[in-house]
Amino acid sequence: MADDLKDTIRENAEGPAKAAGDSGSIEQHKLQDQIAADRYLNSKKAAKAKGLGVRLGRVIPPGAA
Repeated sequence: MADDLKDTIRENAEGPAKAAGDSGSIEQHKLQDQIAADRYLNSKKAAKAKGLGVRLGRVIPPGAA
């Protein structure tokens, strides 16, 4: 899902913000809103992930063994 959103943001950034034709006009969401949506979805994904997101390790200096 995140890849689709990244591709959509990239395509929207490359295209025009507004377009008008005989059948009507269209306006896309602002790029800032799209980036905010991407961050929100990523934060929801991270919140669902197991673990704390912090890796704990033990550091043993050389020569202390």
